Amino acid sequence: MSAALSSKKRKRGAEDADKTTLALSTQPANQGGPVLASFPSLEPPKSTAFKCYVQKGADKSAPFEAQPTIVAGEAETVEFFTADGPLTSTGCSYMIGVHDKRTNTTTLRPVPLHILTRQVKALKNLRPIEVSTEERMAQRNKLGEAFGTKKAQAAIRARERNRVDVDAMKNVAGHLQDTIMQNTETLPTADEAKATADSSRLIPPYNADAQSPKEVYALHDIIPEAEFNALPISAFKSAKSDKDRIALLPYSRSDWLRLQIKLIYSAPKANKTDLKIVYYIATMMAFSKNSRNVGDKEALQQRLPGVPPIVLDGLISRFAETERSTNKPKMTPQTETTLLTYMFALCLQIEDFAADVETLAHDLSMAPTKVSGLFKSLGCTIKKLGPNELKERGLPDIAGETKRAVLKVPLEFPKNRVKRARR
Repeated sequence: MSAALSSKKRKRGAEDADKTTLALSTQPANQGGPVLASFPSLEPPKSTAFKCYVQKGADKSAPFEAQPTIVAGEAETVEFFTADGPLTSTGCSYMIGVHDKRTNTTTLRPVPLHILTRQVKALKNLRPIEVSTEERMAQRNKLGEAFGTKKAQAAIRARERNRVDVDAMKNVAGHLQDTIMQNTETLPTADEAKATADSSRLIPPYNADAQSPKEVYALHDIIPEAEFNALPISAFKSAKSDKDRIALLPYSRSDWLRLQIKLIYSAPKANKTDLKIVYYIATMMAFSKNSRNVGDKEALQQRLPGVPPIVLDGLISRFAETERSTNKPKMTPQTETTLLTYMFALCLQIEDFAADVETLAHDLSMAPTKVSGLFKSLGCTIKKLGPNELKERGLPDIAGETKRAVLKVPLEFPKNRVKRARR
């Protein structure tokens, strides 16, 4: 039994002799060596000789498989060469092994992989024949008529019917050009069209050459001087608190108006001009809220008892239109927009040309986007003020959290959007 077991024992070295040993090449890594080549389209004859070339200026100390090399060879009728340099891929490398039967050792060496393309020598210097667009369309139409669907064939026939004969148009081209020139002589130039568009804007008169925001909209172009002088502010002297002063305004349900009254009387001496402007803005707000009574002046005067008649007459004449059927004034969408832009121009003057958009939108029960659009029509940009801008206007840091309409010069109005025609 012991003899049987001993015969089954593995003899050391008997099976190890059949195993192959793997080893890496001891040659320098930058030394030229074999390459792997792939021929996707045409395999060259076995007798074709190939050479490996290294790009000029390449780092020759780098490993051979990483160097920018090109493999090229030439058969009798075809040339073979590397398409885009050695193929590189992350996480993958190629190696060639050489087996030595005597020592039963396989030596491995990293190699580059080249994808080779071909070039027929007889066609090397020939250029492809250029095909015109008309020839390409003609061939395409033939294919469509032969193999296309009924819908595609109908489309081809429709294109042929609508095709313009250029040769037939040569004789009338000059006549068409003369006709176009005659008809376009009366068209306005780009500057004339811009001037016409600017003059038709629903905004106060403006100074396009203004050097500062104060010069853009003149005060008496918005409030006529006679109406400005008639604004009653004497009662404000006897008012003892801001609440009493707010009550003297034609319209008092406005956070913006309360803040401006508070700022005016927080100064050592109240500015009469600013107070009159705020009073007029309150009158415009009240006039807008009572737009239904514009046609009945007596009812409107009762709604605005403290406003002088000359001021009401001026508002009706500028911000209302007379109806043909009733011969009574009535506010229209255009006049209402004009009233708002005149009002916002005054707000800019009060707030040092940086008006609070959100507060005004809330007081007027309007969307902030609509109010921003009206301020933009005045030449303003909508943005949040930076620290330096807040400091220049004497505003607290918390005021930088709200967007404001800032008037800047040179004056720029929004460009009219050109609508694209629907296909």
